[in-house]
Amino acid sequence: MGGEDVRGPALMFGAILLFGVLDANSKLLSGAHPLAQVLTVRFAVLLLIVLLLRRLAPGLMGSLATRHPRLNAARAVVMLGSACFFFLAFRDLPLVEGYLVFFTAPLIVLLASAILLRERVSALAWAWCAVGFGGVALALAPGFSGGVGRGPVMGYVYALLGTACYSAVFILNRQLRNEAGIGRVLFWPALLGFLVMTPFGIAEWQPPTALALAQMLGAGVAVAAATVMVAEAFRHAPAARLAPISYTGMIWSIAFDALFWGHAPALVTLAGAGLVVLACVMSERAARG
Repeated sequence: MGGEDVRGPALMFGAILLFGVLDANSKLLSGAHPLAQVLTVRFAVLLLIVLLLRRLAPGLMGSLATRHPRLNAARAVVMLGSACFFFLAFRDLPLVEGYLVFFTAPLIVLLASAILLRERVSALAWAWCAVGFGGVALALAPGFSGGVGRGPVMGYVYALLGTACYSAVFILNRQLRNEAGIGRVLFWPALLGFLVMTPFGIAEWQPPTALALAQMLGAGVAVAAATVMVAEAFRHAPAARLAPISYTGMIWSIAFDALFWGHAPALVTLAGAGLVVLACVMSERAARG
């Protein structure tokens, strides 16, 4: 197998690992620093990286101009919502439980595609959709057996809202598929996030330690690097080959939960997670016919 054959999957694996590091990093920071402060620094770094890369590698970033300002504005809003809600979710929940809710995103996209975009969805895809949501219910059942989950109920609400926002990003990406470019995907959400979060970040600023500041700065670098890696992965491999790799995020969530917080998921949680991943993969295959 040649290097070109493995480049796409390797880039995707790396991107998913970076996103996992980003989520664990957010959870570590959330104990001492407010959301607005962390995101202000993240978006500032992201803006600087985009502008620097535009100067050093303009071909990589592409144009920032758009023929669809409303769609790009909507994408920036839901990307900001996703960042905010997942920060709050991971503050309150074990990573693996937040990821369980997050991995329903392909199923939500399937539902939204049928309702909003009027795309035809096969009965088999709907069946797998039901299996996926059943897997989430199974996985979270131990935590809710006493009436509350392992984290506050609002943690699950935040995770669901973040997943809804992330799903909306996919829907908007489909509508903007003829206007490709990493620059647009990074710049406009970073600009909106910086403008919205900065006043609150300044008002709520907590003096960070050197380590915490490095974590905040590193988050912006991680977002930029992971986004570029995903885009490059799709240049070297088809979506059908790359999509299942995204579910390796569940492995990283379990590993980071154990490493930093000593949390080990129950066997039923792992079984439910397996059902969710299987349902997502099979529903995507069914949707492609």
